[in-house]
Amino acid sequence: MTPENDHRLRLVTDGEVTSSGTSAVVDGPFAGLRTAFHDLDEYVALPRMSGLVLSPDGSRLVTQVATLNHDKTKVHTALWEVYPTRARPARRLTRSAQGESGAAFTPDGDLLFTSSRPDADATEDSEKPLDKPALWVLPAGGGEARIVATRPGGVGGVKTARSSYAVVFTTQMLPSAKDGADDERLRKARKDAKVSAILHEAYPVRYWDHDLGPEAPHLLGWHFSAGDDVARSVEVASRSTEHLKVSDLTPAPGGALREAEYDFSPDGTFVVSTWVVPGARGVQRSILVRLDLDTAERTVLVDDPEADLGRPVISPDGSAVAYVRESLATPDEAPRVTLHLLPLEGETREPGRPRQLVADWDRWTTGHQWLPDGSGLVVTADQDGRSPVFTIDLAADTVEQLTHDDSAYSDLQVAPDASVVYALRSSYLAPAHPVRIHLVADEHRERGTVTVLRAPTPPPTLPGTLTEVRTTAEDGTEVRGWLALPDGASAETPAPFLLWIHGGPLGSWNAWSWRWNPWLMVAQGYAVLLPDPALSTGYGQDFVQRGWGRWGAEPYTDLMAVTDAALAREDVDATRTAAMGGSFGGYMANWVAGQTDRFDAIVTHASLWALDQFGPTTDAAYYWGREMTPEMAERYSPHRYVERIVTPMLVIHGDKDYRVPIGEGLRLWYELLASSGLPADERGRSPHRFLLYPDENHWILTPQHAKVWYQVVSGFLAQHVLGHEAPDLPETLG
Repeated sequence: MTPENDHRLRLVTDGEVTSSGTSAVVDGPFAGLRTAFHDLDEYVALPRMSGLVLSPDGSRLVTQVATLNHDKTKVHTALWEVYPTRARPARRLTRSAQGESGAAFTPDGDLLFTSSRPDADATEDSEKPLDKPALWVLPAGGGEARIVATRPGGVGGVKTARSSYAVVFTTQMLPSAKDGADDERLRKARKDAKVSAILHEAYPVRYWDHDLGPEAPHLLGWHFSAGDDVARSVEVASRSTEHLKVSDLTPAPGGALREAEYDFSPDGTFVVSTWVVPGARGVQRSILVRLDLDTAERTVLVDDPEADLGRPVISPDGSAVAYVRESLATPDEAPRVTLHLLPLEGETREPGRPRQLVADWDRWTTGHQWLPDGSGLVVTADQDGRSPVFTIDLAADTVEQLTHDDSAYSDLQVAPDASVVYALRSSYLAPAHPVRIHLVADEHRERGTVTVLRAPTPPPTLPGTLTEVRTTAEDGTEVRGWLALPDGASAETPAPFLLWIHGGPLGSWNAWSWRWNPWLMVAQGYAVLLPDPALSTGYGQDFVQRGWGRWGAEPYTDLMAVTDAALAREDVDATRTAAMGGSFGGYMANWVAGQTDRFDAIVTHASLWALDQFGPTTDAAYYWGREMTPEMAERYSPHRYVERIVTPMLVIHGDKDYRVPIGEGLRLWYELLASSGLPADERGRSPHRFLLYPDENHWILTPQHAKVWYQVVSGFLAQHVLGHEAPDLPETLG
């Protein structure tokens, strides 16, 4: 890392140097500036940006910023405008206790969004929040936001046509409901009868943290009148249904639109969406369909029996759609993610033949947008611990890397004149912030030049520095990771070491994470290693394949190899070490515990313990069944090595976790006490600990619980790694 990348020192924005941080000094062996990472209350209160939307004329950028509510127990979002030219600071557009999200622009520049904020025009209870999010409009010409549409099942996933007066959005409806009014009647009957039972006839029955059914998502379309702004159209619609025509594009969809990804054609005539196709034995996959806005006719565009299809993006002239194909994995073959192009031919609406783009490019794309003239795509893809921006020339079928820094880019928005692309950029040096990337060179800037825009909030000051560790694994493969070091770490005062293993397992430590943030542990004095072992994305298909079905083999030996490289540094203390991870990272933490005693403490969050138990009980058993054969589950299940575990472990699990069900945590906890090398004594006391969240899921989302998470983790590591006395538990634990 170069000093210019060190956000503790300065933030470079368009040639200007601006300060970011505080001058307070922290005492101790790793002294430095006091930062928000030294105080959990300050940390959870930091504003957090997400999402980016560009107006059709390219003059306005809107993002959303999440902040704490008044009692610091919930997070709500507000919409902010970011100026593409840096001419003015960002300004807040919305404000309510319930928050706003899902921004989308109409052709006239009106801003649509979703919110459950109170409706000031309601005839009664005008100060009462709505039961479900509604669709609102903030007129471009100024004035208060007003409700556009409400549905008993709420409104979400708003998309507008770029050159036509039409909008589509999703809502949830009960299966026998004929329309919105009938849906409301059925919901009331169910509520009045106090019935919560759900009768299923297909798989799955739950997802991540919520039960599925009985309601299911529908896609609705709406035309409004050209020449009027949306608010005026709503007023007219109260007298004439011709101006407000909402139609259900997907009557009786079943579960076909769950987690759907879709795009709206620029002329507002059709949608291209994923569509889930159920199969035998609970297996399902997604195809691509076209949905006509006027007739609700559904046409299958691509049905690939060997793949899941997703992320459709329609070309500016509506003549093609770019999408992602993920091959269905087998026990011997890892999935392969590729980018494809499908022509949409003429008035017959019969699709052409899809073709793979840049077939020799060994990267998995994470996002893509069209250039305005349809000549190419701007895409992001994981690469070597980063996620750069690339451009694809469709005629030449070539790819060019556009950005070359140490960052991860997302939320691409291409300007109408194709001069720049806007994006959110993050890394382990800074959370997501808006930037402008130049697609065309001029006398002032080269192609690919990145300009930081004036964000709603400055980046936080970091309590240390970031560098890389690279080494060679046993089979000759290079393995790398980020190493975050506390201020003051040196050969004279080496920092205790913390190995932090990422989840997925198909992922990479390449973008800022508010939930899994190494700087909170760096502020406690730890050197934190964020490695990308086998199965990580961004290193080519072979790197994924070498760990496929072999979770306890190459992924484990890669972790140990890069750990050895980090511990060989003089500024890292090899005598005081710990490891932790969540989800698949928790699986690896459990596996590490049963394979080596080199660590002083291990933290395992939402972790897989008994693979034969996990496979059939997770929320998407069919997905894991493609890789997790009985033989693999037997060979690489951590529970088989519980007797070898002699390292104190902190087990953390949420009771509402459906991805890694609570049974994994309960069984791990009991078997640690009963059978590990550190069993409980005759009074039931053990060096192991179990932090259970009855009302959290795979992630610990509420601010107060995230704070307790880090308090307990820090205390557990301080006791077993740093040799402190048993920690004082947070008072909120009772």
